[in-house]
Amino acid sequence: MVNSGIFGANGRMGRALIEAHLQEQDINLNYAHVRASSKWQGFDIGELAGTAKQGILTTSDSSQLPVDVMIDFTLPEALAANLELCVAQQRPVVVGTTGLDEQQKTLIAEAAQSVPVVFAANMSIGVNLLFNLVRQTARVMGQTADIEIWEAHHRFKKDAPSGTAVAIGEVIADELGRDLNECAVYGREGDTGERDPQTIGFATIRAGDIVGEHTAMFAELGERIELTHRASSRLTFAKGAVRAAKWLVNQPVGLYDMQDVLGLKG
Repeated sequence: MVNSGIFGANGRMGRALIEAHLQEQDINLNYAHVRASSKWQGFDIGELAGTAKQGILTTSDSSQLPVDVMIDFTLPEALAANLELCVAQQRPVVVGTTGLDEQQKTLIAEAAQSVPVVFAANMSIGVNLLFNLVRQTARVMGQTADIEIWEAHHRFKKDAPSGTAVAIGEVIADELGRDLNECAVYGREGDTGERDPQTIGFATIRAGDIVGEHTAMFAELGERIELTHRASSRLTFAKGAVRAAKWLVNQPVGLYDMQDVLGLKG
């Protein structure tokens, strides 16, 4: 039995992670962290997930992490402290927090020199299969097709484009030998001239309660391929993170992603 813990138990993803744990038989959630200033301290995790009480209360006490692995789906500004805790107490950690800058990604890489870390822009199994399909399509069509990526999320999402959309772009750029920082176009307005065939375009939608939609389009003159993933529940991402946590406890120190977890590499 794997004993796990989560940071940000009171958040939208935190509650989904609690629910995902309760649906599994071989992992036990026995630590649920919240901020010291949170009004959600002392709540039973079952109350947060809308189920029967489970006997595990939320806490801000991090002096001891009574777990085999931690899961972090909080905010970028909380990442450094959470990583520091995991490294200090030698706990593997699954990081699903999005909207990270390069400095924060460097912190993840540094932590992975001390403990096993899974970091992925999207923990969904379907999205990670999409990455593979996108790479294959880029290999065949990418040098001649116009490539556009668009994504849609709920009104509360703060970062744009989504980490997943950027990850799709990175997969395509890597396959084509391009630098995404140089070829990405984020939105268009006014007289932009003809499309540069070397660019990868991005478009963003924020509306209502959309959980997450991503499409990569490869358009030739006369035909196009559109590869789309739609998530209808945050539980999709939570289940992927729980799967990653169970996998990670048996891995050596290092930095991994969901492609490693799912055995999709090589």
